[in-house]
Amino acid sequence: MKNKKIVIAAAAILIVISGAIYYVYDGLTGNHVEIESVIAQSPAEDGSTEVSGSAGEGMATETATGAGNESNGAGAGAGEAAGVDGTWTIGSDSKVYFSVTTSRDTVNYKLDKVMGSWIINSADPAQTKAEGTVDVTSMDSGNSQRDQHISEAEYLDTAQFPNATFNVTSFEGLPAEWKSGEAYDVSITGELTVKGITKEVVFTGQTVYDQGSLKLEASTVVTFGDFGMKNPHTVIMDTENNLTVELRLVLSK
Repeated sequence: MKNKKIVIAAAAILIVISGAIYYVYDGLTGNHVEIESVIAQSPAEDGSTEVSGSAGEGMATETATGAGNESNGAGAGAGEAAGVDGTWTIGSDSKVYFSVTTSRDTVNYKLDKVMGSWIINSADPAQTKAEGTVDVTSMDSGNSQRDQHISEAEYLDTAQFPNATFNVTSFEGLPAEWKSGEAYDVSITGELTVKGITKEVVFTGQTVYDQGSLKLEASTVVTFGDFGMKNPHTVIMDTENNLTVELRLVLSK
């Protein structure tokens, strides 16, 4: 009887220890951050409004159903939005994510301190420009120990390189005239600088003008080696060499 009690007690202790180990393992290797969308999945279609690129052209609009409006912008949709042309500033709701896939899970890291601007010139697309800066020290994967590990010198080295930058060199897919609420497929080429190393990358995704805001969702894939980083695999966990970088930007004038 005594031996039976000892066996039961040992089994109970083993279960508790196993649960604790799994809890720690899951906390260190599991994903705790969901990537949030800024573009509605079903943009408004009925009554969507075509918006002139230039605010100086009387904000001329035309309803999607073809119903005529006066050239001065009177009628349906008039005054709904100023022209899209001009300077837009990245807002505080904007985020950048990067994702690392391991043998355990795909882990998302959120960076929520994003600054920058987007200058749109519909008449001369070559004059459309954009740049952005991300505070890498704002990185959050939902596990501070993991974040600290990725911040070290052999990885992001945030002590020496606290910011990452992206300077756009060209856009493809931007419309000459924007229709409010309609998403456009875009390709954005530019120079991404991380850890002091610059690489040309192409972000692909969608942009939409909606209720006075300009929104962008786009992604690209890079590798650890592109920016002089080691692959952070361990003896118990493999890590793919690719990282997916996601932009979730909300801009305002």
